[in-house]
Amino acid sequence: MIDRKAFRTEFDAMQAAVARRGSDVVAADSAWGRARALDVRQRELKGELEALQSERNHVSKLIGQKKSTGEDASKEMALMGDVSRRVKELDGVAKAAEAEFTGALLEIPNLLHASVPDGDNEDANVELRKWGEPRSDGVPAHWEIGEALGILDFEAGATLAGSRFSVLRGMGARLERALMQFMLDLHADRNGYEEVWVPSIANRKTMTGTGQLPKFADDLYKLEGEDLFLIPTAEVPVTNLYQDQILDAGSLPVKHCAYTPCFRREAGSAGRDVRGMIRQHQFDKVELVQLVSPECALDALDDLTAHAEAVLQALELPYRVVALCSGDTGFSAEKTFDLEVWLPSQGVYREISSCSSFGQFQGRRANIRVRGEDGKPMPVATVNGSGLAIGRTLVALLENGWQQDGSVKMPVALQPYLGGRAMIANDQ
Repeated sequence: MIDRKAFRTEFDAMQAAVARRGSDVVAADSAWGRARALDVRQRELKGELEALQSERNHVSKLIGQKKSTGEDASKEMALMGDVSRRVKELDGVAKAAEAEFTGALLEIPNLLHASVPDGDNEDANVELRKWGEPRSDGVPAHWEIGEALGILDFEAGATLAGSRFSVLRGMGARLERALMQFMLDLHADRNGYEEVWVPSIANRKTMTGTGQLPKFADDLYKLEGEDLFLIPTAEVPVTNLYQDQILDAGSLPVKHCAYTPCFRREAGSAGRDVRGMIRQHQFDKVELVQLVSPECALDALDDLTAHAEAVLQALELPYRVVALCSGDTGFSAEKTFDLEVWLPSQGVYREISSCSSFGQFQGRRANIRVRGEDGKPMPVATVNGSGLAIGRTLVALLENGWQQDGSVKMPVALQPYLGGRAMIANDQ
């Protein structure tokens, strides 16, 4: 959530910063416009309430004076009753206005960092660096490779749950599990993340804390009859492990890695990547989360991005890093680097990890604070990213490791997690 004090005192500058995301964000009928109107109304109500409370105190003092001298205070007592009723009524109106104002603020995206490049969509994203040599020798699509090897079963997934679900069999299932274990070991043992195992269901407060609600309600799976949701990423429960807490500055950075299944309805992506495992409703992911001091957020983003890159390098997968432009940066993020892995069947780089700094945006929403040098609590900064999306990593391994005989070569770093196997082939 944006800083409400700055919203009032630096309105024009904040409006300009938010407008970098697109002019519709600050339209008169948007949350931004509603928040401005509600803020004005809220302050008007506060002024009226303070005036009434002052009047009530004055009348109360008169009543006390008259009673002390034996005078008739019935008129003042009647007035006191009237003022008290008006205070109570106005107090209810003011609280409702405050709740509505807060609700409008929850719908306003984070302010972009000044270093984010301008642009309307992904075409304006800026490539920062590449790693590895992309192959371009007529590699089949991953679903063809996987089905030929008998390790991917999309028909069974559709039978069990519908479109955009899949079943992994044999070495496919083992490869998924091996990738999860490999990533967690790398992040915990080499990069200093504490592994946590968290629920795959979250309540509304938790979903709101990291920005999934109210903005992305249509993309979430909600449990019928309960105000609970299947998580779209481990970012949600892991960040919210610290909701409503004040952390000691000495405990930062807090670094966690976690594996979870993830669930997304993908309501706005009809027709995109229908085949295969690129865009599914259920997928596995290892997530990296850091809680840091606000002044360290961008440095932490660089570190976390490097940790995600290390996975791709260890798995010998060509990739590139791009800085997202203003029009392509996510709702809660102030700055984002995407890691895009090379898929030879498509001849393109596809996103496999999105690493973002959120500044104090999520800290405010989840009420996670840290004591500053002056001893006063302030919202903590958060950074997170996939380390990596396991299904897409499996896809990249199948395509980049494919051999002409139909087998798939496994990277050396992963072989110990596969029982020493260097290849996945039909004879296994």
